[in-house]
Amino acid sequence: MSFTAWFELIVSGLITGGIYALIALGLNLQYGLMRILNIAHGEFLMVGAYLTWLVQTQFGISPLLMIPVSFAVLMALGMVLHFLCFRRLTRTSPNLDVFEARSLMVAFGLMFLVQNFVSWLWGGDLRGYDYLTEPVKFGEMQFAANKLLIFFLALLFAGALIVLMRQTLLGKGVRALMQSPTGAQLMGIDTQKLHPLMFGIGLGLSGVAGALLSMAYTITPFMGQPYTVTALIVITLGGFGSMGGALVGGLFLGVIEALGMHFTNPSLKALLSYTVFIAVLLLRPEGLFTRKSRKA
Repeated sequence: MSFTAWFELIVSGLITGGIYALIALGLNLQYGLMRILNIAHGEFLMVGAYLTWLVQTQFGISPLLMIPVSFAVLMALGMVLHFLCFRRLTRTSPNLDVFEARSLMVAFGLMFLVQNFVSWLWGGDLRGYDYLTEPVKFGEMQFAANKLLIFFLALLFAGALIVLMRQTLLGKGVRALMQSPTGAQLMGIDTQKLHPLMFGIGLGLSGVAGALLSMAYTITPFMGQPYTVTALIVITLGGFGSMGGALVGGLFLGVIEALGMHFTNPSLKALLSYTVFIAVLLLRPEGLFTRKSRKA
């Protein structure tokens, strides 16, 4: 292979990995802070994609303008869901293990509820629209403009969340809760306000990812579940609770998949991802990009 072919292959993997990272960051925020393994996360990504598709095709509004709208709508929905479902579970569960099990069952219900509602509303057909499909050339290399834009915006939002977590008082409070919930509450951090806000931000990021994906890929009511599984793999690679690890893990998995599909069979993409997932769980369960004593 020529250098140009190698470069195109790696960039293609990074573009995919950027989306993986953005999805994983939202899920990692929810699990790392609240121990809510929201396996319906991908379904809300799908909702963001459908909202963007609907507004673009019906009213001709640019999907770029729908990105903050998707974030706001999904964030608000996330805060409502936390109040209606997970906040009550926190109060009624006798310990953390019971809460994790119950919240997982609730997330299962939400996953099928959202899938069936969207399928009933818009049917199961593939949906999509054309947006910035023309190629952008860099010397002998060329990439679709919409995918380059997706990559840039995914990194922008991922970087914004990491800066929020590392540089702001709010982020320091979240990290303190991740490291020692009891100690953080003794220091006066209000979990009653912080938990729904962070759950909402996590779901808002899934809405952003859905809006971005709709710019370049077809969407269906059943597109969410594979992205949830991929996000879990990314979180495992980067380390549970680590925001920087999720970003690096997403980019890493995207490149690994791109290389694997090129040199093997494209149909083996899922097999390759699961192999990496199992290997990391067995050999380095704390993640590839974090230390055992440090998170986020």
